[in-house]
Amino acid sequence: MRVAVIGTGYVGLVSGACFSEFGTQVVCVDKDVEKIARLQGGEIPIYEPGLEDLVAQNVGAGRLSFTTDLAAAVEGADAVFIAVGTPSRRGDGHADLSFVFAAAEEVARALPAAGAGFTCIVTKSTVPVGTGRRVAEVLARTRPDLALGRDYDVASNPEFLREGSAIEDFMRPDRVVIGAESEAARDCLKALYRPLYLNETPIVSTRLETAELIKYAANAFLAVKITFINEIADLCEQVGGDVQQVARGIGLDGRIGAKFLHAGPGYGGSCFPKDTLALVRTAQEAEAPLRIVETTVEVNEARKAAMAERVVAFLGDAEAAGSNQTGPNQTATLAGKTVGLLGLTFKPNTDDMREAPALAIVPRLQAAGASIRAYDPEGMSEAKKLLDDVAWCADPYETAEGADCLVLLTEWNAFRNLDLDRLKALMTQPALVDLRNVYDPERLKQAGFKYSGIGRGRSRSAEPAHLTVVSDRLAG
Repeated sequence: MRVAVIGTGYVGLVSGACFSEFGTQVVCVDKDVEKIARLQGGEIPIYEPGLEDLVAQNVGAGRLSFTTDLAAAVEGADAVFIAVGTPSRRGDGHADLSFVFAAAEEVARALPAAGAGFTCIVTKSTVPVGTGRRVAEVLARTRPDLALGRDYDVASNPEFLREGSAIEDFMRPDRVVIGAESEAARDCLKALYRPLYLNETPIVSTRLETAELIKYAANAFLAVKITFINEIADLCEQVGGDVQQVARGIGLDGRIGAKFLHAGPGYGGSCFPKDTLALVRTAQEAEAPLRIVETTVEVNEARKAAMAERVVAFLGDAEAAGSNQTGPNQTATLAGKTVGLLGLTFKPNTDDMREAPALAIVPRLQAAGASIRAYDPEGMSEAKKLLDDVAWCADPYETAEGADCLVLLTEWNAFRNLDLDRLKALMTQPALVDLRNVYDPERLKQAGFKYSGIGRGRSRSAEPAHLTVVSDRLAG
């Protein structure tokens, strides 16, 4: 089979490389001349573990190539995947579909003459319900000489790739979702995914609208799950519980599952923030509002700000931290203090800074008067474009030099077993705000650190009084 992938962003590049690994002939297309030149030269513009080697292997085998010539890529293709960006539209939260429709129009103009063959045009980008039918309208308007169902058809094939493990997710997915109205379109995509079908990967065949909604519903549910455990963490801190034990206790329930139950500074990245917002807007317009998702969006935004306030309260003097004041008095709370950030990307194993909690936390710490030092194993280049007045460091230990506090913001493996004695010697005072619960509180305290985690309860020197009373009664 021959495949054209329009767009060489995260989804397009990973999908194209993985399809070529199946033995398919793949041409990836992009208008960005510089990006295509870099890809042709073997340079991968994004960080994703294993992607560079996968691209190199398949380019070398002649199965994968890159071009700016869309017409040449579409010519003779059995399937054309539209994998362009769908960012949130400023002001209303709707997904901006202008790139999708522009790509569809260009693809239509490049399709062969009537009767020359069948082409399946597939939306791989995350798009709101109804987009597939609108793409079909664009195709029909641009090429009235072609017949839907005979010369071409439109399908939806949403992606479920996690940044940092995208290749594994593509090669060994939980499921493949195919939304199509014709047997020809379904057969085309099933043939393309046959290597996975042979491994008994479930293939879910649906209508267009259902496939589009599956993607949004999946991301919204995971965002709700993250936000839920973050609020449980806040409750744990007030009543003396441990959120990690709560997460384990409920995660062992097969109906709930353990994934996405890790308390932290809130979700970010390229998918959850824009997809939850787009789903909210779609539901409101359909007069079927999703109150749970609306609340999730609000709570997640508030949480990022709250994490900065947590650092201020932890590091600031007791009087200022407990005053609950705003304005000039609060902005001076961290005057003269230095905060070192360990990690900037929204999650480990990616260089993606989109909607990362760091983008909300850093400006607030700076407004409170703090000087910021920071290090991230892969995200420094992107972070420098988005954050000002930050001292960029070469490793965790340089970040700790002269710092009054370290904030562990992204759980990179490189941060999981730092030399605490070395950190302590470098810092003005040993203090760590662990926003990912990577470290054992007792280990940090024994090492002489002031420590704050997420949802790990209040420090208690004895059992709660009511438990002691029960214990005494039982003993008697």
